[in-house]
Amino acid sequence: MTNFTNTVIYTGVTNDLIRRVCEHKNKLVEGFTKKYNVTKLVYFECCDDPEIAIAREKQIKSGSRKNKIDLITRDNLEFRDLYPEII
Repeated sequence: MTNFTNTVIYTGVTNDLIRRVCEHKNKLVEGFTKKYNVTKLVYFECCDDPEIAIAREKQIKSGSRKNKIDLITRDNLEFRDLYPEII
């Protein structure tokens, strides 16, 4: 997820993407996303195994900003909000 100006990148894991993005969009979650106005879903991956999902989250988080941007722009060059496409 990112903010309106695409200057902040947030990586997280959830078992309910729609609910979690809705919480961030409505600023219902205290912390980083609320503080930095992170409300745009620009990239996501689906996984059936929670352990694999957590490992993937850690892998993405440990990567450089450039790697994160490359991952996003591979499928979403314009950083458009993907939330309307998943609801």
